[in-house]
Amino acid sequence: MTGIPAERFGGCPVKDAADWKFAMSILSPELEKALSNLKGSRIGRILRKFSGAGQLGKFDKITAELIEEMVKLQQTPEFKGQLLGQILLQKGYVDELGIQKALAAQKGFAYVDLEGFEPTPETIACVQRRMPRQFLFMPLEFDAGAKAITIAVQDADNYTVVDNLKSMGNMRRVSVVVAPAAQVEALITQHFGGGAGGSRTADASVDADKSFADDRFKGRGSSLDDDTAALADAANDNAVVQLVQKLLLVAIEDKASDIHMEPFEDEFKVRYRIDGVLYDMQPVSKSIATALVSRVKVMSKLDIAERRLPQDGRIELPMPTGPIDLRVAVLPTMFGESVVMRILDRSNVQLSLDKVGLAPSELEKVRTLINKPNGIVVVTGPTGSGKTTTLYAALNELNDPGVKILTAEDPVEYDIEGLIQCQVNLDQELTFARLLRSFLRQDPDIILVGEIRDLETAQIAIQASLTGHLVLTTLHTNDAPSTVLRLVDLGVETFLLTATIEAIVAQRLVRKVCVDCKEAFTPTEEMLMELALRPQDVEGKQFFRGSRKKNGRPCERCRASGYKGRQGIFEIMGMDDDIRELIMKQVSTNVLRAEARKRGMKTLRESGLEAIFNGQTTIDEVVRETITEE
Repeated sequence: MTGIPAERFGGCPVKDAADWKFAMSILSPELEKALSNLKGSRIGRILRKFSGAGQLGKFDKITAELIEEMVKLQQTPEFKGQLLGQILLQKGYVDELGIQKALAAQKGFAYVDLEGFEPTPETIACVQRRMPRQFLFMPLEFDAGAKAITIAVQDADNYTVVDNLKSMGNMRRVSVVVAPAAQVEALITQHFGGGAGGSRTADASVDADKSFADDRFKGRGSSLDDDTAALADAANDNAVVQLVQKLLLVAIEDKASDIHMEPFEDEFKVRYRIDGVLYDMQPVSKSIATALVSRVKVMSKLDIAERRLPQDGRIELPMPTGPIDLRVAVLPTMFGESVVMRILDRSNVQLSLDKVGLAPSELEKVRTLINKPNGIVVVTGPTGSGKTTTLYAALNELNDPGVKILTAEDPVEYDIEGLIQCQVNLDQELTFARLLRSFLRQDPDIILVGEIRDLETAQIAIQASLTGHLVLTTLHTNDAPSTVLRLVDLGVETFLLTATIEAIVAQRLVRKVCVDCKEAFTPTEEMLMELALRPQDVEGKQFFRGSRKKNGRPCERCRASGYKGRQGIFEIMGMDDDIRELIMKQVSTNVLRAEARKRGMKTLRESGLEAIFNGQTTIDEVVRETITEE
């Protein structure tokens, strides 16, 4: 039998380890029963059982009396707060291996020595290459018929891997053992490359693991349209399951924010949005498009038979670093269904005001605004400009046990402990306005309104502000001064605007220059003209861009794009008596902008120029995201 020799199988409370027959595809019933009896037990009891079974080698002297003595030591000042296992380790009654065995058994897992273990080619091929790197496991054996896999993890608390292998890997049974971390990492590196963390490939076109073509469904596309049973079978086909795994894992590893699956007459495109820009990936074979979309629908619990109406769903992927949510939107088109998956990676978001790109003076202004006892602060900009992230960062800073914060969102993008977050549900007629009315009866201090879409929502937000609450909200406008016109256009009276709004913050996101391939350069006159600058205006200033190469090779950090990450640029229009008077007179947006600039407001273009001169972004990015001021 291939696999791990029985005599090296540790972590089981038996007198003779050779008695245990370890079939790697299915753990023996006797072993499962033994581990089940120990699962959830105190570490002292487990070590005593191991001691009696000869599992702790030379440290085979753990008695009830010794455990009682160590528990008393826990109460002394020297060892107060330490775990029992740590004290036993310090005192030399057990070694690190014994503790690891006991911790594995406490979770119900066996502990295995993988020294010299070699998996079969079939075992290596049963999962996508990125899965072991991202979910931190090593496949040990695979039964294709039963869709059963045995894996080794380095951490007994890695619960996420089982859920992901069942949902993404389409496995029916997942058996888990624990092995030394160094062994697991070495095997992952040897058989799947890049170590546990993985590595970004500079050029997708030369990465064989990013090829999404598959002709197994050739000629079956149209036959699936009217056959729900065949569609369900196709969605669970191993080739389709592996394609979806590949799409998701590549996107997560490359820090993409969206996955676009787009049907055209002769092809099925896959595109990822990374740092705000769409990149083409290897196209998927048109023949597998219907099955692929159906697989995504199955994972997001949508109706695979409904192909004429738009549908929205959600997929949750547990990851070792924290859960990743995917918001799924399916749209019928002329040539099939288009799917967009928004990736919400909570571990990849910096919910801190000093990390969003605010200059020191702007940061001080924003902190002053959000600490006001009442009033409305509006953050404005187009979709995808980072408004929600900025507001979450503000709420994260305000979050305190002495403050009650309520949010109305569509949808709730990130869970923040300490906030009461509510999601709009139009199917149940639970609108922003209806939520806000209920909020006022919940005794809040701060309210977040995801978006002001109509007059009713605006009026209730104003009412909340007038009754002593701080309201944070968003609006879709081009810049700060035009927000006033937009609210007036919704039907809000100007005297209410001037009484409640404390500031309007407009923002955009620009890509940051990659620090690995960053280089200084001298811009041409044509480049400067795009910024309405002359050569004499930039004397003594330095400009930077990404060279896209490092040590003569394509830069891996930025995928040879020259950019890595994004930051905000901001336009903050505060309110004072003169600005309020101009709003009451309903002056034009241009007059309002000119007056705000006189009072120290930096426009988006000026904020962008500052980011350029600080070496954070490029001319192209600022030109793309801002307009020339008149």
